[in-house]
Amino acid sequence: MRLIPAPVQRGFEALLDPLVGWLIRWGVRPNAITTIGTLILAAAGVAFGLGRIQTGALLLLLSGVADMLDGKVARQSVGVTAFGAFYDSTLDRVGETALFLGIVIFFLNGGLLPQWRIWGTTIAIVALSAGLIVSYARARAEGLGLECKVGFAQRAERILGVGIPCLFFGAGRDGWMLFWIVAALALLASITVVQRIAHVYDQTRTAPRRRTEARRIPELSETNRERK
Repeated sequence: MRLIPAPVQRGFEALLDPLVGWLIRWGVRPNAITTIGTLILAAAGVAFGLGRIQTGALLLLLSGVADMLDGKVARQSVGVTAFGAFYDSTLDRVGETALFLGIVIFFLNGGLLPQWRIWGTTIAIVALSAGLIVSYARARAEGLGLECKVGFAQRAERILGVGIPCLFFGAGRDGWMLFWIVAALALLASITVVQRIAHVYDQTRTAPRRRTEARRIPELSETNRERK
């Protein structure tokens, strides 16, 4: 189950098709788009850290567009390569870390009331850690030949959940809105981790032969092009 309905996601992807075609005609490589998207996401983290919340939110949403574009360009032009999959997944984690580091800096530098700063920092770290585990769980499962797309807080939800409210309202009074957004992300991501563990357990329990074979497969999680 996803918080963003599939028809909504497909509709937005259809809007990107003209841009995808333009990028392909101009020979723009998917890895270049991935790099640019990560730089934009890192810039969003810097903006959050400096207290420029609405600027950071806009950059965050633009990075989400780039994240969609690189996969579509790859599938419609050169195809998804092993290195492209590795590069995309790795830089996604780098970008998310930069974003939440910026949020932590914002909380510590006066974004929250003094008595709440340690709580904001802790929750942001939990949200980051759980988000990374969500992505890793899917990649690891797919590396073992299992399907693992369940969960509420996938990457698109995390980007939109922070980006849209903060674009219109900033961090809220005394940072409270951003605090509760991050708290909700931490909770949903943690639930998603549990959902994915349970989902993979159900698959391995009903397929003992595949479970036995999976133990012999080396860890390939980083080479899977998960779409978060």
